[in-house]
Amino acid sequence: MKRRTFVRNTALTATGLALSSELVAKKQKSFGANDQINIGIIGTGSRGAGLIPIIEGIEGLQVVACCDVLPFRLNDALSKTAGRAKGFTDYRKLLEYNAVDAVLIATPFYLHQEVAMATMDADKHIYCEKTLVKGYTAIATLLKKAENFKKVFQTGHQYHSSRMYTQVVDLIKAGKVGKVTGFNCQWNRNGNWRRDLPDPSLEKAINWRMYREYSGGLVAELCSHQLDFVNWVNQSLPESALGVGGIDYWKDGRETFDNVHLIYSYPNGTKAKFTCLTSNAMDNYKVRVHGDKGTLILDYSKAWFYPEQGGEKKWGNVDGVSGATTNWQQGRGIPLNLVHEDPSKQALIDFRNAIWEGKIPASNLLTGAKAAVCVQMGLDAMYEEQKVLFKELPLSDKDLN
Repeated sequence: MKRRTFVRNTALTATGLALSSELVAKKQKSFGANDQINIGIIGTGSRGAGLIPIIEGIEGLQVVACCDVLPFRLNDALSKTAGRAKGFTDYRKLLEYNAVDAVLIATPFYLHQEVAMATMDADKHIYCEKTLVKGYTAIATLLKKAENFKKVFQTGHQYHSSRMYTQVVDLIKAGKVGKVTGFNCQWNRNGNWRRDLPDPSLEKAINWRMYREYSGGLVAELCSHQLDFVNWVNQSLPESALGVGGIDYWKDGRETFDNVHLIYSYPNGTKAKFTCLTSNAMDNYKVRVHGDKGTLILDYSKAWFYPEQGGEKKWGNVDGVSGATTNWQQGRGIPLNLVHEDPSKQALIDFRNAIWEGKIPASNLLTGAKAAVCVQMGLDAMYEEQKVLFKELPLSDKDLN
């Protein structure tokens, strides 16, 4: 089905999609400060199970239940809880378990909507890993469902919780780089992105990221974090998206691209470029924010500022070189000393605090929905080899404000 046909067939009225005041109002406070919050994890693959030690190390949080359809993954997760957690192979049974106060959804991407909606029905707090949900209809349906949901809903774009990224956004707003003129983002790796299989019959259950039916590929799994950041800085959604990609290196039967190259245009005139490679890891993860006064460069945990020629620099004599900047790190610009926690840990602390305080987290359902829209725009642009315009989607700026 062509995208424009899809758009016509799935168009939703503003009334049907618009967020009610329930989403933007203060959330229902059901916990007091320091109350223990019991977490159930649905999906205990590398991400879900990997978060267990972090959760266990945060005061006020503990894992009391785990669910996965693959026994070896479930058993591995349970072993990380010192035998405390109860195991389930059906997530609906976990949702019925009264000991669970909040759910962390770390299933394959295509299951996020189904599990999130069921968790809303079970009236439990939700931390849903990125990307929020797959496709415009799923985004609209989940937003509509959330109109009457009074518990906390956090989307797992952990860099949105990072205090380093928060401070960088504040610096940008304060004019550190001047007028923002563009973004250049990358997340490059060198590897086939495949997971080992204990049995060939489990190919799609384990390597679901390789198949379009289940996955958004590199755009959903990696680019989505940086798309969320650019939306955050611009305080808007893009007007259009262009993109190319291909299966050009790993000829192994995968359906999702092994390299992606995207350009988004925003209403303020900025252009944002995104690149993901799986055959070259040069510079790995980087976000570059370009302005007329300088450039900010971020990686996972550090940030640097490169002033434009004529910008303010602290001049001095370094290693006998007259005119060198005393705070300039060779090849790295001026390092910014920003104190912060590990982003995944900070995101879970924020989740706890949002539940304790009855507040909406910074990385919430709405910011997650906006990033999910951008993901689908990028996929459409690449797969259909055409420019995708936001105004042609079954969503509007009003719906996502």
